[in-house]
Amino acid sequence: MARSQVARLYSQIVFGKPVLVISLLLLVVVFFAWYAQYFRLDASADSLLLENDPDLEFSREVNIRYGIRDSVIVAYTPEGELFDRAELAKMERLRQDLLAIDRVQSVDSILNVPIFGDTPLTGISEDYLTLMDEETDLLLAQQEIMSSPVFQNALLSPDGETAGMQVSFAIDQTARGLISRRTELRNLELAGDISPEQIQELAAIEAEYAEYSVGAADRQHQIIGEIRATLDNYRDGAQIYLGGAPMIADDLVTFVQGDLNNFSIAVVLLIIFALGIIFRRVRWVAMPLICCAAAGTIMVGLLGLMDWRVTVVSSNFISLLLIITISLTVHLTVRYRELRATRHYSDHDKLLRHAVLSMFRPCLYTALTTAVAFGSLLVSGILPIITFGWMMMMGVATALIVAFTLFPSIMSLLQKDDTKMSSQLKLNLTGALARATDKLRMNVLVIYTLVLAFSVMGLSMLRVENSFIDYFRESTEIYQGMALFDDKLGGTLSFDVVIDLPEQGAGSDDGFDDGFDDSFDDGFDDGFDDGFDDGFGDSGNDDAYWFTAPKMQQIKSIHEYLDNDAQTGKVLSFGAIVQLAEILNGNQEVDGFLWAILYNRIPETLMSTVLTPFVSIADNQTRFNVRVIESAPDLNRNELLQRIEAGVEEEFGFEDDQVRLTGILVMYNNVLQSLFQSQILTLGVVMLAIMLMFLTLFRSLYIAVICIIPNAIAAAFVLGIMGWLNIPLDIMTITIAAISVGIGVDNTIHYMHRFKREFPRFGNYRETMFFCHNSIGRAMYFTSMTIVAGFSILALSNFIPTIVFGLLTSLAMLVALTGSLTLLPQLLITFKPLGPETVENA
Repeated sequence: MARSQVARLYSQIVFGKPVLVISLLLLVVVFFAWYAQYFRLDASADSLLLENDPDLEFSREVNIRYGIRDSVIVAYTPEGELFDRAELAKMERLRQDLLAIDRVQSVDSILNVPIFGDTPLTGISEDYLTLMDEETDLLLAQQEIMSSPVFQNALLSPDGETAGMQVSFAIDQTARGLISRRTELRNLELAGDISPEQIQELAAIEAEYAEYSVGAADRQHQIIGEIRATLDNYRDGAQIYLGGAPMIADDLVTFVQGDLNNFSIAVVLLIIFALGIIFRRVRWVAMPLICCAAAGTIMVGLLGLMDWRVTVVSSNFISLLLIITISLTVHLTVRYRELRATRHYSDHDKLLRHAVLSMFRPCLYTALTTAVAFGSLLVSGILPIITFGWMMMMGVATALIVAFTLFPSIMSLLQKDDTKMSSQLKLNLTGALARATDKLRMNVLVIYTLVLAFSVMGLSMLRVENSFIDYFRESTEIYQGMALFDDKLGGTLSFDVVIDLPEQGAGSDDGFDDGFDDSFDDGFDDGFDDGFDDGFGDSGNDDAYWFTAPKMQQIKSIHEYLDNDAQTGKVLSFGAIVQLAEILNGNQEVDGFLWAILYNRIPETLMSTVLTPFVSIADNQTRFNVRVIESAPDLNRNELLQRIEAGVEEEFGFEDDQVRLTGILVMYNNVLQSLFQSQILTLGVVMLAIMLMFLTLFRSLYIAVICIIPNAIAAAFVLGIMGWLNIPLDIMTITIAAISVGIGVDNTIHYMHRFKREFPRFGNYRETMFFCHNSIGRAMYFTSMTIVAGFSILALSNFIPTIVFGLLTSLAMLVALTGSLTLLPQLLITFKPLGPETVENA
């Protein structure tokens, strides 16, 4: 009774007052169109991280402790000789121009590194030469830098032809303070010790940080843009590339925005073309596009209103919304045209009501099952993925509401469509599939068994990996730049190995016990002050004792162990300083006493580059920054990180809690592993949830099991193809499982709903199949062909994830369509879940 009342009320409003409905929808669209101006893409690297990841919090602690700043790297390869006075002067002008950019704190390069020459270790002071000093012998300086364990393969390529310039940004103390306080309050909240006042403070800080981060991302984009503009002024006579994590994150968003701008119009034009070929009437082309425009505007405005930012992960949500909206409107269109063709003398309004009301239930359940598929993203624990899940669930609801209000309202105001629906279609795939299914019979099940075996084999080869260089075509500048950094400057992206060293008392036997007895300690201060007036008194004494010879040797050994791994690039640590000190000491080990002298003699200009970023005396801790060769073909980041951590612990006898890995690569790897576990391994749970939806809709466990089989095979096939083609599951492709299931269930529900309704009329499974293929099958066919036509243009993108998304989405559409029009009817014919036939086959 309640259902009929709702249907009556719906009919009275939508069909009885179409102008009112259209006016209200127009007001809603205008309202959300205003907030569309606040819609934005999030360019920050943090947008792709697990917010509650302990490694993220630890990484922030490490960044504060070691004063680590965001930075980009410039690779500079002149056409002439790099170590030429004119070329060095040009580089110096570039360096000064970069330093003039707002928020650029420092630019380190071969121009400002110390040239020691034949200076002995004990002669190091503030008064050192650089390449820019006229008295510096450039040939000898080139050889020294090329052989330096600190600077070679970092600021200078091994062949001496490419220079690296590290452009470091000023630390954003405001953002750091907000994040720090937010973390404190969140920890209190998790522990249950937070007060009402602190709850209010947490809400205020989260709102403030959300607003502040928008400006911070815009500033970062502006800075990188200014750096690129500066580099453009120096490209004449030199090959220049820009690299670094901030640049990659910014470029990802730039490529996504570029694809949205470049391909949106092309996709729409191809969809218009496909709809025009299929329906050959302006109204049937315009109707889906009007509904798509309304649903898209509402969703974009809603995201702007809620300040839900779209990341590179969720950037395809508009495309998916387009698919869902077109699917709903095409199904309504085909149902109306089908009724129009079979009931020539019925009233237009009556036919429209019948078409819309008869399609509401299957469309509602397709929307619900699609929402369930995307709802699986909510358990990922990754904010952008969770947001993407909510976006799609809201998008599905929006598409359903728009399609079932705007479509019937506009149609109510139009005159009836008298065009006949031809039974002879060009490329009539539905008829061909019906005949093929009828001819093959049980062989259909054999074929799909083989397809399933093929898919399972592909699934076994599916790997979880995240290679940023593989996101771009080889012809693009960013790919060529990252390849150059890998080849000549030790890689771009990196991770940190942070080690808590064993506790050693000041003045212990392994410290200054290099020919000095304990009595030396009594006169050490006086003797040192008398000989070297470098301030090595009470304030520096304790810190100087930290630099013991065995400790330095251990740091050097760890450095060499990391550097010798075949899959690591440049390793930056204090171990390289130990190596350099031994070279300057005549290739002899440096004793503890000399380390104490060096600690107090190290120039202040070098302290911030060679000591502070790698050593924390107060925490008895040291940091190793390990770059990774992104372009290595056999690189498995998860395996590399596990091997490094376990190897350092086993090789040097550290406990598990003494060695921790952190950094951008570690956190991206955590995201991937979490996504793999939450999405791929729980795909069975999603299938179970959808089967429950089938059970509710069709009220038969038998039918629910039959319906889930084509969808399971379709999802397995798409993922299996990825395995066979060596397309990894990464940040960008991990959601394809949910997309495949979400698309597949639509066709299954529509076909099964129509089959179940028509079977009593025909009393024969094969006759019912032929009828359904030529009715609801057409709507499924039209929808799939329209989407495939539109999304095929994405293959022309320079951004590989866009290409993969377009092709895999098209493949998912085709596989879902084929499965619903071959395997599903054959399963129905074989197992007869609707009861025995009452009419023999013709």
